[in-house]
Amino acid sequence: MAPGFGSFSGTGDQTGNRGRGHMTAFLKKFERAIIYALITMMVAVVTLATVELGWIILKDLITPPVLLFEIEELLEIFGFFLLILIGIELLETIKAYLYENVVHVEIVLEVALIAIARKVIILDLEKYEGAVLFAMAALILALAAAFFVAKQNRRQCPVPPDTC
Repeated sequence: MAPGFGSFSGTGDQTGNRGRGHMTAFLKKFERAIIYALITMMVAVVTLATVELGWIILKDLITPPVLLFEIEELLEIFGFFLLILIGIELLETIKAYLYENVVHVEIVLEVALIAIARKVIILDLEKYEGAVLFAMAALILALAAAFFVAKQNRRQCPVPPDTC
């Protein structure tokens, strides 16, 4: 066999493995740096969104009628609140990936459920046809069923699936 194509060198190492090891190490370091950057940016976004939510609540409380919210204001506040929860859940997903090198399906499904719940809460029913509303309902049912199945699987096999 020609050198560099799986033959052994005089040192007993495969000639192609040394380069792969360096590349793998580089990619792992690069991936961790990206994850830390994503966490930092997500923390900043969630913090700023929380401050903005506080400002919206304060502004709505001091405008006439004082200490009362209009329906539109409540919908805006609830939508913003759920948006912040989505950010927190995304942080949880990134953190789980950082520490366990795994993306937890339950967390992703939770984010999706919160996002669709947010959409339903701020939805203006007059703007959408019945088919769109039925499609949203089907999406909610599918996500809820997937979440239920994922939770049941987690209860039956609490350790990583490859060890069950």
